[in-house]
Amino acid sequence: MAETETGRGRNAARIRWAAWALWPVAGALTARHVLAVLGLDADERLTGLPPGGAPLHAGGGAPAPPAAGLLLAPLAEPAPGVRGALWLAATLCLLGALALLAARALPARHRPWAAPAALCLLLVALPVRGPATAVTAGLLALVLALAGWLLTTRRAPGGAPPARPGDAPPAGTFPALAAGTFPVLAGGALIGLAGALQPPLLLFAVLLLLTGRRRAAAVAGGAFAAVTALAWTARAEESVTFWLRHLAGAGLGGAPDAQANQSLHGALLRLGASGPAEVAAFAVLAIVVCALALRRAARYAADGQRLLAAAVTGCAALAATPVAGQEQQLWLLLALAGRAGRRTADRPMWPVFAVLALTLEGTALVPKIDALAVIGENIPLIAALLAACVVPFLPRGSELWSHPVRGGLASRPNLLLELLLIRVGYWAYSWVRSYARGDRETAEEHGHQILDIQRFLRIDIEYAINQAVAARSWLSDAFDWHYQTFHFAVPIAILGWLLVRHPAEYRTARRWLALTTLFGLVGFWLYPLAPPRLMPGLGYIDTANGPQDLNDPRYGALTGITNPYAAMPSLHVGWSLWCALVLWRVAPYRWLRIAGFAYPLSTTVVIMGTANHYLLDAAGGAAVVAAGFAASAAVGRVLARLPATATAPPTAPPTAPPTAQVPEPAEDPGTETAAPPPPDARERTRTLSDTAGPPPRGNRRDGAETFPS
Repeated sequence: MAETETGRGRNAARIRWAAWALWPVAGALTARHVLAVLGLDADERLTGLPPGGAPLHAGGGAPAPPAAGLLLAPLAEPAPGVRGALWLAATLCLLGALALLAARALPARHRPWAAPAALCLLLVALPVRGPATAVTAGLLALVLALAGWLLTTRRAPGGAPPARPGDAPPAGTFPALAAGTFPVLAGGALIGLAGALQPPLLLFAVLLLLTGRRRAAAVAGGAFAAVTALAWTARAEESVTFWLRHLAGAGLGGAPDAQANQSLHGALLRLGASGPAEVAAFAVLAIVVCALALRRAARYAADGQRLLAAAVTGCAALAATPVAGQEQQLWLLLALAGRAGRRTADRPMWPVFAVLALTLEGTALVPKIDALAVIGENIPLIAALLAACVVPFLPRGSELWSHPVRGGLASRPNLLLELLLIRVGYWAYSWVRSYARGDRETAEEHGHQILDIQRFLRIDIEYAINQAVAARSWLSDAFDWHYQTFHFAVPIAILGWLLVRHPAEYRTARRWLALTTLFGLVGFWLYPLAPPRLMPGLGYIDTANGPQDLNDPRYGALTGITNPYAAMPSLHVGWSLWCALVLWRVAPYRWLRIAGFAYPLSTTVVIMGTANHYLLDAAGGAAVVAAGFAASAAVGRVLARLPATATAPPTAPPTAPPTAQVPEPAEDPGTETAAPPPPDARERTRTLSDTAGPPPRGNRRDGAETFPS
């Protein structure tokens, strides 16, 4: 028992430290956001607000109901600088409210770090960068819908069962509050107001019906009707245009096929569909998605996962909106509350993908291949559809909820997660490499330094090899194909083979390759170097791209995204040497282990024959491989010293007799749980627990495992 209390204290301390570390990060991101907006001209801090009380869709943004225009109309009165500052303050307040609401819906032990973590994610998310300066009521509607849903579905204070008809209210309370009327009225009104600002959010009213909250659903419908009627009275012509002539705004606002419109309608238009067939397809798909999502959301709500139920419903609303605002993509953030995957290696897949879909462009997640371009253009929509209809989030009653299958460092990683991380890692490598640029003069000076050193050492053999290769077209073509193909194909093939046949070695090799690449990036930053093909007046021939304009060097299809002066070290040689060493460690046949070294040797000849590197660049590639191996071994030793309980499979605890089990108390009043049993059932349970004695040692109680002290 003492060990258990010590473990709980350590976990609580870690949570406190995480919260204290995250709040300064959130503050720094907020300051960065404020400075970025204030750095704009006064008339650019709030865009898309039409003058003279014109409809919001006249500003070119997403179509908004007249109620939204009526709400935002007062912003047109102050001076441009003042209204920009007001809009920035309102946006930051809404982001903070959204983060706090999301954290409040989580168990109490997660709240200290969840609020600053959610705020950090919101501030770096791509959808927030638009609403920070573009006028829209979508973020307010999202916050209202979430607040209304959480308020309507919250249980009575203190975990007491809902009041039954005829029960007297507790002393000192208002009858309406004691009977739970206020949450129903307030929550339903907030959802109705959110629907008036963004009609697809009326799906929350349907969700209230499916979860048995008919009164709250009726209040939501009434509030929506009242706000819409008020807006109709104030803006009759705009209301007729929005609701009748364009069927809830379809066809208004900006271009529906723009990439910012991450809805099913926008995706179909980007795929080339048009006309009545596209409208019919969109209607059918939207109905199917909403039906599946609402069914799943009702199940998660009944399971007590209120935040996940809201996220599933919001993602369905995003997909079913004809022209969706970018702020609607923030429902994906709430979907991080769900847990998916039976193994510890599978658990990070969904949250990592959702966070990357929110924070990176689609081109960072998908290779730049024409056939895959449609996937990159619709990454947020794909993530929303997965959250709404596909991802099998675990119920809280599952054994895997708190205790997934643990495999340790020798278990096979999640394949999809590995592919995603490899792609994002290479994108980050390319991005950093492209910015590690030196000026031409410095790069050429370093090139002469390398040549001087090689002449002194009598190893300046690049020119002779390059001339011999360039004189034979078949050899030049073969070298170019080797240089452009094997650099990626061979390491990926070896990683795939390790993942399938040697998962423990895969983790080590992957870490080794990542650290090797990291050290290579450091070399690019510290020593920009012009390759032989970009050295003027020396006679080197670029076998792949021909004569070069040294003021604007070309690099084939990668021109514009690569760094022509990233030559020291040669990662072509570094990666090929890594492949050979991995084969030497793991390959089952001696001849294969020896033959593997032919790859780095041939690569060394190829990089000189194509005039892309010097011989010393190859030596630099070998050096970063050695440094990566040393760093990887150090990390491995640290991982090996971690407590065994972090990787060992948990032992199933003894189970008490069914009649002696005591229901676990609710974790905190803010988390919805199933309704407690009637008084007579609770009395029977208490009697049984009194006669059953203490629970067996090693039993799990309150989510923590106890061991003999």
